[in-house]
Amino acid sequence: MDSHDAIETGEFAPLTGAFRDQLMACLEECARGRRGLFSSVSAHEAAESGDEWPEAAQLRQLALALQPLLAQTETRDAVVDEFLDLCSIHGETDPGERRLARLFLERIEKGEVGTPATEGKKPW
Repeated sequence: MDSHDAIETGEFAPLTGAFRDQLMACLEECARGRRGLFSSVSAHEAAESGDEWPEAAQLRQLALALQPLLAQTETRDAVVDEFLDLCSIHGETDPGERRLARLFLERIEKGEVGTPATEGKKPW
């Protein structure tokens, strides 16, 4: 790749900033009980069930787009990575979205995102 094609890490700062702003707003709403932030339900299924949340769907799409863009600059964004990891949790014994949102907010506020969880203990 020549210097004209090189992607600067700072070029994505507005995108990651917009992602974080939207994430915080969605996490706060989810922590208050709104469902669908971490869901992988299609827009059609969400509309049928009444759980439509376009901002959450856009946030997941932005995170999915940011990850490979950042990888091109050989960087990562721990908040994007952890959000996408949380979106992949869909088991009977896993915590609900409200709890995940509260715990993720706490981890962000404490600056713990991107640090390994305590040995043998999940962050949620």
